[in-house]
Amino acid sequence: MDDRVFLITGASSGIGAATARLAAEAGYELVLAARRADKLQGGLAVRCDVSDYADQEALVQRALDAYGRIDVVFANAGVGHPRGFEAGDPEDARQMILTNVFGIYATIRATAKALRETRGHLVITSSIAGRRALKGSLYSATKFAVTGMAEAARQDFNGTGVRTTLISPGMVQTPGFTHELEDPLTADDIARAVLWAVSQPPHMDVNEILVRPTAQES
Repeated sequence: MDDRVFLITGASSGIGAATARLAAEAGYELVLAARRADKLQGGLAVRCDVSDYADQEALVQRALDAYGRIDVVFANAGVGHPRGFEAGDPEDARQMILTNVFGIYATIRATAKALRETRGHLVITSSIAGRRALKGSLYSATKFAVTGMAEAARQDFNGTGVRTTLISPGMVQTPGFTHELEDPLTADDIARAVLWAVSQPPHMDVNEILVRPTAQES
């Protein structure tokens, strides 16, 4: 893998942490970002609130100062919110929108120049909730925005050699998300899908992966 660099936001747990482990096994240098840097394991650990663009710029600069390049960006940071438009705290809802929507935009913008220079790969975490509306779910609405943003980014990067992949998981057992399904997906399942997409040859761009547990109905 030489000195290729894999940057992951939301890397302290769940899908982000699982992807970091597999990327390290594949030989990548890691740049791992989360709001709590003390929870990050391995690689270059950087405290970053993805809803703060200055933090994102600083994250990219730290990566470039340390390694001189960025080859894969996994825009993975995201948070949930209770279903029902009268449920939960409105301030928490506002922060979720900033994290899930603006945070993805900010990651794309902050890393775009570095990705063009390496003809790299942008991977974005959405959800099956970004393809079908869930009753009372503002979270679902944010993931619809992310799904659209991934295609908009693909078009924006077209002709530069940068590839774009949207990962849309179904039910995944991760911190903060629980499911009644007997055998949901694991974070490792999604991480394998991410590594598969980025391992394809440069002329092949896997634009979207939708992955459900076998037992999930919809």
